[in-house]
Amino acid sequence: MRQLVHHVADSHLNAYVRHRLALTEDNPTIKPYDENLWAELADARSAPIESSLQMLEAMHERWVLSINVMEAAHFSRTLNHPDRGPMTLDLMLELYAWHGKHHVAHVTELRKREGW
Repeated sequence: MRQLVHHVADSHLNAYVRHRLALTEDNPTIKPYDENLWAELADARSAPIESSLQMLEAMHERWVLSINVMEAAHFSRTLNHPDRGPMTLDLMLELYAWHGKHHVAHVTELRKREGW
């Protein structure tokens, strides 16, 4: 479960940076990363879950502040993902909203199955 929580923090950190790039640059090409290799780094295997939860909370606070002041046109701004192609901020935000819920469901099911 530790690596799953750290994965969500890593993923949302990258998404937050991509979001900000799309707001400040014209159709930036973002850099993909190998999430499996990130999950094998020492901090992902050993850091306390709380560190990633704190990071997620603070980052999401900033991200929501940014989203709340976006004008309608900002949601149509694009970024270019080398593997997925062009994406609007609207689509990217939809994907990451799903991503967080998806992994929360994994943790919830694991807790039920393990009796935590």
